[in-house]
Amino acid sequence: MFNSKTLFFILILLLVPIIALSEREAIKALLRRLDSKRSSASVQEAAAKGVLKRLLPTHLNSFRLKIVSKDVCGGKSCFLLNNYNLSGQQGPDILVRGTTAVELASGLHWYLKYWCGAHISWDKTGGIQIASIPHPGSLPLVKDEGVIIQRPVPWNYYQNVVTSSYSYVWWDWGRWEKEIDWMALQGINLPLAFTGQETIWQKVFMGFNISKEDLNDFFGGPAFLAWARMGNLHAWGGPLSQAWLDQQLILQKQILLRMLELGMTPVLPAFSGNVPAALKKIHPSANITRLGDWGTVDGDPRWCCTYLLDPSDPLFIEIGAAFIKQQVQEYGDVTDIYNCDTFNENAPPASDPEYISSLGAAVYKAMSEGDKDAVWLMQGWLFYSDSSFWKPPQMKALLHSIPFGKMIVLDLFADVHPIWESSSQFYGTPYVWCLLHNFGGNLEMYGILDAIATGPVDARVSKNSTMVGVGMCMEGIEQNPVVYELMSEMAFRSEKVQVQEWLKTYSDRRYGKAVHQVEAAWEILHHTIYNCTDGIADHNIDFIVKFPDWNPQQNPKANNSKENWMKIISTLGGRRVLLGETSSELPKSHLWYSTAEVINSLKLFIDAGNDLAGSLTYRYDLVDLTRQVLSKLANQVYLDAVTAFQQKDEKAFSLYSTKFIQLIKDIELLLASDDNYLLGTWLESAKKLAVNPNDRKQYEWNAKTQVTMWFDTTKTTQSTLHDYANKFWSGLLESYYLPRASTYFDSLSKSLKENESFKLEEWRKDWIKFSNNWQNGTEIYPVKAKGDALAISKSLFKKYFG
Repeated sequence: MFNSKTLFFILILLLVPIIALSEREAIKALLRRLDSKRSSASVQEAAAKGVLKRLLPTHLNSFRLKIVSKDVCGGKSCFLLNNYNLSGQQGPDILVRGTTAVELASGLHWYLKYWCGAHISWDKTGGIQIASIPHPGSLPLVKDEGVIIQRPVPWNYYQNVVTSSYSYVWWDWGRWEKEIDWMALQGINLPLAFTGQETIWQKVFMGFNISKEDLNDFFGGPAFLAWARMGNLHAWGGPLSQAWLDQQLILQKQILLRMLELGMTPVLPAFSGNVPAALKKIHPSANITRLGDWGTVDGDPRWCCTYLLDPSDPLFIEIGAAFIKQQVQEYGDVTDIYNCDTFNENAPPASDPEYISSLGAAVYKAMSEGDKDAVWLMQGWLFYSDSSFWKPPQMKALLHSIPFGKMIVLDLFADVHPIWESSSQFYGTPYVWCLLHNFGGNLEMYGILDAIATGPVDARVSKNSTMVGVGMCMEGIEQNPVVYELMSEMAFRSEKVQVQEWLKTYSDRRYGKAVHQVEAAWEILHHTIYNCTDGIADHNIDFIVKFPDWNPQQNPKANNSKENWMKIISTLGGRRVLLGETSSELPKSHLWYSTAEVINSLKLFIDAGNDLAGSLTYRYDLVDLTRQVLSKLANQVYLDAVTAFQQKDEKAFSLYSTKFIQLIKDIELLLASDDNYLLGTWLESAKKLAVNPNDRKQYEWNAKTQVTMWFDTTKTTQSTLHDYANKFWSGLLESYYLPRASTYFDSLSKSLKENESFKLEEWRKDWIKFSNNWQNGTEIYPVKAKGDALAISKSLFKKYFG
């Protein structure tokens, strides 16, 4: 006889295929519904032609772009490439067909890459290389029967909820138009659309008797909106002016219109429970709790400890539905997919699965009351960052509290810590395999190319796979273009990519020609910089930009060295997650490769300079690689300096501390030689959005504070998040990082010379005062490069490694 446990498992085994089938049918129904919302074929064709015109105006008549039904593609999304004009007469050379305008743009991009050797990346990573594209009338033919490329999974998702603050915050429509073009060319069809939501919230909350003045204490400043939205902080960097609110709503409507014209499905925000403090006074009986401190120095209530409305409270559904309805009223019926991260870095008050299930059901009900066809898109970061809480019973309770097909999970950190493998494919819930990769918008050469080339395929073909998409969820963009080009291709790759072979063609495309030195350099970079498999989240711990705040005289164990430098910073707003510790008495930078090999790759890059000196993509990569090499050298020099200090060797300390300072100056000189590494660009884009002097001052302060101290300080204690969003930018090194290192080493030197203890708190006090003054300053920084990047790189290589 079967016992009850055996019967239970038999029942589960019988149900799994039924559940999987119902999931597939639910996703098919969702896709059909979203297809019905798309713009007409003529609108999409015109939008795709607009992308072509902005990218390659000389070849506007060389391509014919045509929308086709999924029937042509075997029921899937795809693009098709065919020769069009074989008569030799004037007219289009290439026919690109696709199921949406995104597929048309993707097909165009695929052709330009693999037939014409062209390359497209963000302007700030070198921009486009189109010199290799033949003249109109001379475009290469595709094979006679043409080429068809299907999407192996329906969706290509894009953005992290904090990208809006780290990268997009100061953008105008001109910059957004370029980004949406880039999205279309990369095949992105499911982008987050978070701009302007504060204006919607203003309208909704005013309907609940909350005043504009109350919202001044609720919304964060422009550069900190992402964390105010998540309930991590309030008011920091604010208040928001009505001009900002109105401006951003107009911008959001432009963004959504273009996304829809291109056949994308925008993902709009939903209510997570984060509410203004005033709501508790208006509704005293509502189940509203005040959260704990997130990142302030001493729990300052001016910024910390936000209010959360419990999903079980009827008011939650009322507010959540009102928010969805207000968006539909403002934008129209543009999507059915909504992002909500109620439990992200904010665990439920109880772990009982039944209770968690009721919370999940309530969150979804708030969405569905506003849009009956709503689908909840949730970042799966919580299952990694708070894994001690989210055990299998809790995960299943949350995921199964939503009707089948009404939730999609982003496996946010699948490039390093995939959750799909350990969660039985999210217990039957559809998910998107995501690349997280970047934290805080740091500029650091880093990646795991082999994981990108194989991970999505392994997940998709695994037994009982519930994978429905791939995605890119970097906290900040405009860095490491090689990582994002490969990841974008995985949306159209049904088989694994041979990375070494792919890198050779990537190098040739990126620089417009085959140069054996850079091909050899990329071979080295593949198995060094772009092969980080140690699992550490925060890969950019470089002492120039993330200076250790410690007293080298103290015993590190007594000084709690774990707190000082092994709190590895995670994602989504800078909450720090301890991933490891060290018994070393010195702080640890993150190094995962042989520096000697990477120095050799830099030598190869420099040797290619005569062939590639005019290439903007080459210059960007040369500066980035030189910066990478010198910053790792500076890490060792810093450790040599503090070791000499500990040994009371004044001569050695002076030598190494002077060398560290010189390295900062030399990297500053290097970065100043390329337009893409300038602090001035970031600051001027912030000031440009201001409509009056007060806004201008506020935006400049926001921009400077985010990349430096980040959050609040006291007179003697730095923000726990200082340097989280650090940047290797010319202007920032010279005016901020250099004075910090100089004053620190001067203080250490003085204590050595006078044989007295190092006064860490006095140094902190002086530094915080300097930092606050700098954040409030109005100095103008260059927005145009100066100097010859290749000559500077050659000179620095000879100086430090010759």
